[in-house]
Amino acid sequence: MKSGMRAHEHNSAVVNVDGQDWDEVLAAAADSAADERIVVNMGPQHPSTHGVLRLILQLDGEIVTEARCSIGYLHTGIEKNLEYRTWTQGVTFVTRMDYLSPFFNETVYCLGVEKLLGVTDDIPERATVIRVLLMELNRISSHLVALATGGMELGAMGPMFYGFREREHILSVFEAITGLRMNHGYIRPGGVAVDLPDGAVRQIQELLVSLPRGLKDLEDLLTANHIWKARTQGVGYLDLAGCLALGATGPILRSTGLSHDLRKAQPYCGYENYEFEVVTDLRCDSYGRYLIRVGEMHESLKIVEQCLDRLTPGPVMIDDRKLAWPGDLELGPDGLGTSDSHVANVMRDSMEGLIHHFKLVTEGLRVPAGQVYVAIESPRGELGAHLVSDGGTRPYRVHYRDPSFTNLQAVAAMCEGGMIADVIAALAGIDPVMGGVDR
Repeated sequence: MKSGMRAHEHNSAVVNVDGQDWDEVLAAAADSAADERIVVNMGPQHPSTHGVLRLILQLDGEIVTEARCSIGYLHTGIEKNLEYRTWTQGVTFVTRMDYLSPFFNETVYCLGVEKLLGVTDDIPERATVIRVLLMELNRISSHLVALATGGMELGAMGPMFYGFREREHILSVFEAITGLRMNHGYIRPGGVAVDLPDGAVRQIQELLVSLPRGLKDLEDLLTANHIWKARTQGVGYLDLAGCLALGATGPILRSTGLSHDLRKAQPYCGYENYEFEVVTDLRCDSYGRYLIRVGEMHESLKIVEQCLDRLTPGPVMIDDRKLAWPGDLELGPDGLGTSDSHVANVMRDSMEGLIHHFKLVTEGLRVPAGQVYVAIESPRGELGAHLVSDGGTRPYRVHYRDPSFTNLQAVAAMCEGGMIADVIAALAGIDPVMGGVDR
Protein backbone atom coordinates (compact mmCIF):
# COMPACT_ATOMS: atom_id res chain seq x y z
CA MET A 1 0.00 0.00 0.00
CA LYS A 2 1.25 3.48 -0.76
CA SER A 3 0.02 7.05 -0.75
CA GLY A 4 0.00 9.23 -3.87
CA MET A 5 -0.52 12.94 -4.57
CA ARG A 6 -2.82 14.44 -7.17
CA ALA A 7 -4.09 17.94 -7.95
CA HIS A 8 -7.61 18.82 -6.87
CA GLU A 9 -9.77 20.86 -9.24
CA HIS A 10 -9.36 23.83 -6.88
CA ASN A 11 -5.53 23.50 -6.92
CA SER A 12 -5.44 22.18 -3.34
CA ALA A 13 -3.31 19.13 -2.52
CA VAL A 14 -5.15 15.86 -1.84
CA VAL A 15 -3.59 12.86 -0.08
CA ASN A 16 -4.92 9.42 -0.98
CA VAL A 17 -5.10 7.30 2.17
CA ASP A 18 -5.06 3.57 1.50
CA GLY A 19 -4.60 2.09 4.94
CA GLN A 20 -1.17 3.47 5.89
CA ASP A 21 -0.12 4.59 9.29
CA TRP A 22 -0.95 8.24 10.07
CA ASP A 23 2.76 9.11 10.23
CA GLU A 24 3.15 8.00 6.61
CA VAL A 25 0.22 10.16 5.54
CA LEU A 26 1.71 13.23 7.23
CA ALA A 27 5.11 12.55 5.67
CA ALA A 28 3.55 12.36 2.21
CA ALA A 29 1.74 15.66 2.77
CA ALA A 30 4.97 17.29 3.95
CA ASP A 31 6.84 16.08 0.86
CA SER A 32 4.13 17.61 -1.33
CA ALA A 33 4.35 20.96 0.44
CA ALA A 34 8.13 20.98 0.09
CA ASP A 35 7.81 20.69 -3.68
CA GLU A 36 5.25 23.48 -4.01
CA ARG A 37 6.39 26.66 -5.75
CA ILE A 38 4.46 29.92 -5.88
CA VAL A 39 4.90 32.40 -8.74
CA VAL A 40 4.11 36.01 -7.82
CA ASN A 41 3.78 38.89 -10.26
CA MET A 42 4.99 42.01 -8.46
CA GLY A 43 3.90 44.88 -10.67
CA PRO A 44 3.78 46.40 -13.18
CA GLN A 45 1.65 48.77 -11.07
CA HIS A 46 2.71 47.69 -7.61
CA PRO A 47 3.64 50.71 -5.44
CA SER A 48 6.98 49.15 -4.54
CA THR A 49 8.32 48.41 -8.02
CA HIS A 50 9.77 51.79 -8.99
CA GLY A 51 7.25 52.62 -11.69
CA VAL A 52 5.97 50.16 -14.26
CA LEU A 53 8.49 47.39 -13.64
CA ARG A 54 7.12 43.85 -13.44
CA LEU A 55 8.99 41.35 -11.33
CA ILE A 56 8.21 37.67 -11.79
CA LEU A 57 9.18 35.99 -8.52
CA GLN A 58 9.20 32.27 -7.84
CA LEU A 59 8.87 31.64 -4.12
CA ASP A 60 9.52 28.80 -1.76
CA GLY A 61 7.61 30.08 1.22
CA GLU A 62 9.03 33.58 1.67
CA ILE A 63 12.35 32.76 -0.01
CA VAL A 64 12.87 33.98 -3.59
CA THR A 65 14.19 31.08 -5.67
CA GLU A 66 14.00 32.87 -9.01
CA ALA A 67 13.61 36.55 -9.93
CA ARG A 68 13.08 37.85 -13.45
CA CYS A 69 12.35 41.35 -14.76
CA SER A 70 9.69 42.01 -17.37
CA ILE A 71 10.03 45.44 -18.97
CA GLY A 72 8.53 47.41 -21.84
CA TYR A 73 5.40 48.81 -20.20
CA LEU A 74 6.68 52.38 -20.66
CA HIS A 75 8.13 52.00 -24.14
CA THR A 76 7.83 55.29 -26.05
CA GLY A 77 9.84 54.72 -29.23
CA ILE A 78 12.01 57.76 -28.55
CA GLU A 79 15.13 56.39 -30.24
CA LYS A 80 13.18 55.67 -33.45
CA ASN A 81 11.42 59.02 -33.34
CA LEU A 82 14.80 60.76 -33.30
CA GLU A 83 15.39 59.55 -36.86
CA TYR A 84 12.47 61.73 -38.03
CA ARG A 85 13.47 64.98 -36.32
CA THR A 86 16.35 67.40 -36.79
CA TRP A 87 19.42 67.15 -34.57
CA THR A 88 18.29 70.09 -32.47
CA GLN A 89 14.72 68.83 -32.12
CA GLY A 90 16.14 65.56 -30.79
CA VAL A 91 16.88 67.25 -27.46
CA THR A 92 13.15 67.49 -26.76
CA PHE A 93 12.88 63.72 -27.10
CA VAL A 94 15.94 62.53 -25.17
CA THR A 95 15.14 64.72 -22.15
CA ARG A 96 12.10 62.49 -21.58
CA MET A 97 14.03 59.22 -21.27
CA ASP A 98 15.30 59.12 -17.68
CA TYR A 99 12.77 61.69 -16.53
CA LEU A 100 14.42 62.10 -13.11
CA SER A 101 17.70 63.28 -14.67
CA PRO A 102 16.72 65.12 -17.88
CA PHE A 103 19.77 67.40 -18.00
CA PHE A 104 22.07 64.37 -18.22
CA ASN A 105 20.11 62.98 -21.18
CA GLU A 106 20.35 66.33 -22.94
CA THR A 107 24.03 66.86 -22.19
CA VAL A 108 25.29 63.48 -23.39
CA TYR A 109 23.28 63.86 -26.62
CA CYS A 110 24.62 67.36 -27.28
CA LEU A 111 28.20 66.32 -26.48
CA GLY A 112 27.84 63.60 -29.13
CA VAL A 113 26.45 66.01 -31.74
CA GLU A 114 29.20 68.52 -30.99
CA LYS A 115 31.86 65.82 -31.31
CA LEU A 116 30.50 64.83 -34.73
CA LEU A 117 30.51 68.49 -35.74
CA GLY A 118 34.07 68.93 -34.43
CA VAL A 119 33.14 71.95 -32.30
CA THR A 120 33.70 70.52 -28.81
CA ASP A 121 36.40 73.06 -28.01
CA ASP A 122 34.33 75.96 -29.39
CA ILE A 123 31.52 75.71 -26.84
CA PRO A 124 31.49 78.90 -24.73
CA GLU A 125 32.87 78.53 -21.23
CA ARG A 126 29.77 80.03 -19.65
CA ALA A 127 27.54 77.47 -21.41
CA THR A 128 29.72 74.60 -20.18
CA VAL A 129 29.64 75.88 -16.59
CA ILE A 130 25.84 76.21 -16.75
CA ARG A 131 25.63 72.61 -17.98
CA VAL A 132 27.70 71.37 -15.03
CA LEU A 133 25.72 73.53 -12.61
CA LEU A 134 22.39 72.11 -13.78
CA MET A 135 23.63 68.52 -13.90
CA GLU A 136 24.87 68.62 -10.32
CA LEU A 137 21.64 70.15 -9.04
CA ASN A 138 19.85 67.47 -11.04
CA ARG A 139 22.03 64.79 -9.42
CA ILE A 140 20.87 65.99 -6.00
CA SER A 141 17.19 66.06 -7.01
CA SER A 142 17.46 62.55 -8.48
CA HIS A 143 19.12 61.12 -5.37
CA LEU A 144 16.48 62.80 -3.22
CA VAL A 145 13.79 60.89 -5.10
CA ALA A 146 15.77 57.66 -4.71
CA LEU A 147 15.99 58.04 -0.93
CA ALA A 148 12.45 59.39 -0.55
CA THR A 149 10.78 56.58 -2.50
CA GLY A 150 13.13 53.97 -1.05
CA GLY A 151 12.15 55.00 2.45
CA MET A 152 8.46 55.01 1.60
CA GLU A 153 8.66 51.55 0.03
CA LEU A 154 10.08 50.22 3.29
CA GLY A 155 7.36 51.86 5.35
CA ALA A 156 8.92 55.20 6.34
CA MET A 157 6.87 58.25 5.31
CA GLY A 158 9.24 60.84 6.79
CA PRO A 159 11.92 60.48 4.11
CA MET A 160 9.25 60.95 1.45
CA PHE A 161 8.20 64.28 2.94
CA TYR A 162 11.77 65.53 3.49
CA GLY A 163 13.08 64.31 0.13
CA PHE A 164 10.33 65.84 -1.97
CA ARG A 165 10.36 69.03 0.08
CA GLU A 166 13.99 69.69 -0.85
CA ARG A 167 13.48 68.52 -4.43
CA GLU A 168 10.74 71.13 -4.88
CA HIS A 169 13.24 73.90 -4.16
CA ILE A 170 15.58 72.56 -6.85
CA LEU A 171 12.78 72.19 -9.40
CA SER A 172 11.78 75.80 -8.72
CA VAL A 173 15.29 76.86 -9.75
CA PHE A 174 15.03 74.70 -12.89
CA GLU A 175 11.72 76.36 -13.72
CA ALA A 176 13.16 79.83 -13.25
CA ILE A 177 16.06 79.04 -15.61
CA THR A 178 14.39 76.92 -18.30
CA GLY A 179 10.69 77.61 -17.93
CA LEU A 180 9.94 73.99 -17.00
CA ARG A 181 10.32 71.79 -13.93
CA MET A 182 11.09 68.68 -16.01
CA ASN A 183 11.73 67.75 -19.67
CA HIS A 184 13.49 71.04 -20.26
CA GLY A 185 14.98 70.89 -23.76
CA TYR A 186 17.35 73.57 -22.50
CA ILE A 187 20.79 72.22 -23.38
CA ARG A 188 21.28 72.49 -27.15
CA PRO A 189 24.02 71.53 -29.62
CA GLY A 190 26.44 74.46 -29.38
CA GLY A 191 25.54 75.62 -25.87
CA VAL A 192 22.30 76.29 -24.03
CA ALA A 193 19.04 77.85 -25.21
CA VAL A 194 19.18 81.02 -23.14
CA ASP A 195 21.39 82.63 -20.49
CA LEU A 196 20.57 82.51 -16.80
CA PRO A 197 17.75 84.96 -16.02
CA ASP A 198 18.03 87.73 -13.47
CA GLY A 199 17.77 86.34 -9.97
CA ALA A 200 18.81 82.78 -10.86
CA VAL A 201 22.21 83.05 -9.20
CA ARG A 202 20.60 84.43 -6.04
CA GLN A 203 18.14 81.52 -5.99
CA ILE A 204 20.97 79.02 -6.33
CA GLN A 205 22.89 80.72 -3.53
CA GLU A 206 19.83 80.39 -1.31
CA LEU A 207 19.66 76.70 -2.23
CA LEU A 208 23.25 76.26 -1.10
CA VAL A 209 22.19 77.54 2.33
CA SER A 210 18.93 75.61 2.70
CA LEU A 211 19.82 72.26 1.10
CA PRO A 212 22.44 71.17 3.67
CA ARG A 213 19.86 71.66 6.42
CA GLY A 214 17.29 69.65 4.48
CA LEU A 215 19.77 66.87 3.78
CA LYS A 216 20.62 66.72 7.48
CA ASP A 217 16.94 66.14 8.31
CA LEU A 218 16.94 63.19 5.94
CA GLU A 219 20.20 61.79 7.28
CA ASP A 220 19.11 62.17 10.91
CA LEU A 221 16.01 60.17 10.09
CA LEU A 222 17.72 57.27 8.30
CA THR A 223 21.48 56.90 8.75
CA ALA A 224 21.45 55.58 12.34
CA ASN A 225 17.87 54.33 12.26
CA HIS A 226 17.81 50.76 13.57
CA ILE A 227 14.88 49.67 11.37
CA TRP A 228 16.38 51.26 8.24
CA LYS A 229 19.70 49.55 8.85
CA ALA A 230 18.04 46.20 9.58
CA ARG A 231 16.13 46.40 6.30
CA THR A 232 19.10 47.47 4.13
CA GLN A 233 22.33 46.10 5.65
CA GLY A 234 23.39 42.88 3.95
CA VAL A 235 20.44 43.18 1.55
CA GLY A 236 20.89 43.33 -2.22
CA TYR A 237 24.48 42.12 -1.93
CA LEU A 238 26.57 42.34 -5.11
CA ASP A 239 30.36 42.30 -4.97
CA LEU A 240 32.89 43.74 -7.41
CA ALA A 241 33.11 40.58 -9.53
CA GLY A 242 29.33 40.57 -9.90
CA CYS A 243 29.25 44.25 -10.89
CA LEU A 244 31.94 43.79 -13.52
CA ALA A 245 30.26 40.68 -14.93
CA LEU A 246 26.88 42.42 -15.20
CA GLY A 247 28.10 45.86 -16.28
CA ALA A 248 26.66 47.58 -13.20
CA THR A 249 27.88 51.15 -12.68
CA GLY A 250 27.14 54.14 -10.48
CA PRO A 251 26.46 53.77 -6.73
CA ILE A 252 26.09 49.99 -7.16
CA LEU A 253 29.66 49.70 -8.44
CA ARG A 254 31.08 52.24 -5.99
CA SER A 255 29.47 50.35 -3.07
CA THR A 256 32.09 47.63 -3.73
CA GLY A 257 34.90 50.08 -2.96
CA LEU A 258 35.86 50.74 -6.60
CA SER A 259 36.35 54.47 -7.11
CA HIS A 260 35.01 54.63 -10.67
CA ASP A 261 33.32 57.85 -11.74
CA LEU A 262 33.42 59.10 -15.35
CA ARG A 263 33.77 62.68 -14.11
CA LYS A 264 37.23 61.60 -12.90
CA ALA A 265 38.02 58.63 -15.16
CA GLN A 266 37.34 60.41 -18.48
CA PRO A 267 36.40 64.02 -17.70
CA TYR A 268 33.96 66.00 -19.83
CA CYS A 269 32.53 69.53 -19.55
CA GLY A 270 35.70 70.58 -17.69
CA TYR A 271 35.12 68.34 -14.66
CA GLU A 272 38.88 67.94 -14.34
CA ASN A 273 38.94 71.54 -13.10
CA TYR A 274 36.52 70.95 -10.21
CA GLU A 275 37.48 69.71 -6.77
CA PHE A 276 35.30 66.89 -5.44
CA GLU A 277 35.67 63.38 -4.06
CA VAL A 278 34.35 60.13 -5.48
CA VAL A 279 32.26 58.59 -2.68
CA THR A 280 32.74 54.85 -2.14
CA ASP A 281 31.76 52.21 0.39
CA LEU A 282 32.78 48.60 1.07
CA ARG A 283 29.45 47.10 2.15
CA CYS A 284 28.25 45.99 -1.32
CA ASP A 285 24.65 46.30 -0.08
CA SER A 286 21.66 48.64 -0.16
CA TYR A 287 22.77 50.49 2.96
CA GLY A 288 26.15 51.26 1.38
CA ARG A 289 24.40 52.59 -1.73
CA TYR A 290 22.27 54.81 0.48
CA LEU A 291 25.40 56.25 2.14
CA ILE A 292 27.00 56.82 -1.27
CA ARG A 293 24.01 58.79 -2.53
CA VAL A 294 24.02 60.93 0.62
CA GLY A 295 27.73 61.61 0.19
CA GLU A 296 27.35 62.41 -3.50
CA MET A 297 24.72 65.04 -2.76
CA HIS A 298 27.18 66.87 -0.50
CA GLU A 299 29.91 66.62 -3.15
CA SER A 300 27.49 68.01 -5.77
CA LEU A 301 26.87 71.01 -3.52
CA LYS A 302 30.63 71.66 -3.55
CA ILE A 303 30.66 71.55 -7.35
CA VAL A 304 27.69 73.94 -7.57
CA GLU A 305 29.55 76.43 -5.38
CA GLN A 306 32.55 76.23 -7.72
CA CYS A 307 30.27 76.71 -10.74
CA LEU A 308 28.96 79.99 -9.32
CA ASP A 309 32.56 81.17 -8.90
CA ARG A 310 33.30 80.28 -12.55
CA LEU A 311 30.26 82.04 -14.03
CA THR A 312 32.04 84.81 -15.90
CA PRO A 313 30.10 86.97 -18.39
CA GLY A 314 30.03 85.71 -21.95
CA PRO A 315 27.93 84.05 -24.64
CA VAL A 316 26.02 80.84 -24.02
CA MET A 317 25.80 79.65 -27.64
CA ILE A 318 28.49 78.91 -30.20
CA ASP A 319 29.37 81.84 -32.49
CA ASP A 320 28.48 80.08 -35.74
CA ARG A 321 25.21 81.13 -37.32
CA LYS A 322 25.08 77.90 -39.32
CA LEU A 323 24.86 75.96 -36.04
CA ALA A 324 23.48 78.33 -33.40
CA TRP A 325 19.78 77.56 -33.37
CA PRO A 326 17.58 78.86 -31.93
CA GLY A 327 19.22 82.25 -31.97
CA ASP A 328 19.28 84.84 -29.24
CA LEU A 329 16.40 83.80 -27.04
CA GLU A 330 15.37 85.81 -24.02
CA LEU A 331 12.83 85.62 -21.22
CA GLY A 332 10.12 88.16 -21.87
CA PRO A 333 6.79 89.00 -20.23
CA ASP A 334 5.11 86.26 -22.29
CA GLY A 335 7.77 83.62 -21.56
CA LEU A 336 10.71 82.38 -23.61
CA GLY A 337 10.98 83.93 -27.06
CA THR A 338 13.29 85.31 -29.72
CA SER A 339 14.95 88.60 -28.79
CA ASP A 340 13.87 91.79 -30.56
CA SER A 341 17.44 92.45 -31.71
CA HIS A 342 17.65 89.04 -33.40
CA VAL A 343 14.29 89.52 -35.12
CA ALA A 344 15.43 92.93 -36.36
CA ASN A 345 18.69 91.43 -37.65
CA VAL A 346 17.16 88.57 -39.65
CA MET A 347 14.08 90.46 -40.84
CA ARG A 348 15.59 93.84 -41.69
CA ASP A 349 19.36 94.21 -41.42
CA SER A 350 21.03 91.02 -42.71
CA MET A 351 19.96 88.97 -45.70
CA GLU A 352 22.65 86.41 -44.83
CA GLY A 353 21.29 86.17 -41.27
CA LEU A 354 17.78 85.64 -42.62
CA ILE A 355 18.97 82.83 -44.93
CA HIS A 356 20.87 81.04 -42.16
CA HIS A 357 17.92 81.35 -39.77
CA PHE A 358 15.45 80.12 -42.38
CA LYS A 359 17.56 77.08 -43.31
CA LEU A 360 18.26 76.18 -39.68
CA VAL A 361 14.59 76.31 -38.71
CA THR A 362 13.20 74.54 -41.77
CA GLU A 363 15.97 72.02 -42.49
CA GLY A 364 18.14 71.86 -39.38
CA LEU A 365 21.93 71.82 -39.11
CA ARG A 366 23.93 69.33 -41.14
CA VAL A 367 26.18 66.95 -39.22
CA PRO A 368 29.13 65.30 -41.01
CA ALA A 369 28.84 61.57 -41.62
CA GLY A 370 30.31 59.40 -38.88
CA GLN A 371 29.52 57.83 -35.55
CA VAL A 372 30.48 58.56 -31.98
CA TYR A 373 29.94 57.18 -28.48
CA VAL A 374 29.96 59.62 -25.58
CA ALA A 375 29.47 58.65 -21.93
CA ILE A 376 28.87 60.71 -18.80
CA GLU A 377 28.23 59.92 -15.12
CA SER A 378 24.51 60.12 -14.43
CA PRO A 379 23.00 59.63 -10.94
CA ARG A 380 22.57 55.92 -11.78
CA GLY A 381 25.89 55.25 -13.52
CA GLU A 382 27.33 55.36 -17.02
CA LEU A 383 24.91 57.08 -19.39
CA GLY A 384 26.15 56.68 -22.96
CA ALA A 385 24.87 57.90 -26.31
CA HIS A 386 25.82 56.26 -29.61
CA LEU A 387 25.06 58.67 -32.45
CA VAL A 388 25.34 57.84 -36.15
CA SER A 389 25.11 60.48 -38.89
CA ASP A 390 24.85 59.97 -42.65
CA GLY A 391 25.70 63.60 -43.29
CA GLY A 392 22.11 64.83 -43.25
CA THR A 393 20.02 67.06 -41.05
CA ARG A 394 18.54 64.16 -39.06
CA PRO A 395 20.21 61.39 -37.06
CA TYR A 396 20.61 58.10 -38.91
CA ARG A 397 20.57 56.26 -35.57
CA VAL A 398 20.67 57.18 -31.89
CA HIS A 399 20.98 54.56 -29.17
CA TYR A 400 21.36 55.17 -25.45
CA ARG A 401 23.24 53.01 -23.00
CA ASP A 402 21.02 53.74 -20.03
CA PRO A 403 22.40 52.62 -16.65
CA SER A 404 18.94 51.72 -15.30
CA PHE A 405 18.55 49.11 -18.05
CA THR A 406 21.98 47.59 -17.43
CA ASN A 407 21.74 47.71 -13.64
CA LEU A 408 18.42 45.84 -13.67
CA GLN A 409 20.36 42.75 -14.71
CA ALA A 410 21.53 42.60 -11.11
CA VAL A 411 18.04 41.88 -9.73
CA ALA A 412 18.44 38.10 -9.90
CA ALA A 413 21.92 38.15 -8.35
CA MET A 414 20.78 40.44 -5.55
CA CYS A 415 17.42 38.84 -4.73
CA GLU A 416 17.56 35.09 -5.34
CA GLY A 417 18.03 33.23 -2.08
CA GLY A 418 16.73 36.15 -0.03
CA MET A 419 13.36 37.04 1.45
CA ILE A 420 10.58 38.49 -0.67
CA ALA A 421 10.52 41.56 1.61
CA ASP A 422 14.19 42.19 0.78
CA VAL A 423 13.39 42.43 -2.94
CA ILE A 424 11.95 45.88 -2.28
CA ALA A 425 15.07 47.09 -0.47
CA ALA A 426 17.35 45.66 -3.18
CA LEU A 427 15.34 47.33 -5.93
CA ALA A 428 15.36 50.65 -4.08
CA GLY A 429 19.16 50.38 -3.89
CA ILE A 430 19.34 49.92 -7.67
CA ASP A 431 17.04 52.93 -8.20
CA PRO A 432 15.94 52.13 -11.78
CA VAL A 433 13.93 54.70 -13.75
CA MET A 434 11.71 52.94 -16.24
CA GLY A 435 11.68 55.83 -18.69
CA GLY A 436 15.37 55.14 -19.23
CA VAL A 437 14.90 51.36 -19.29
CA ASP A 438 12.15 51.21 -21.92
CA ARG A 439 12.78 54.34 -24.03
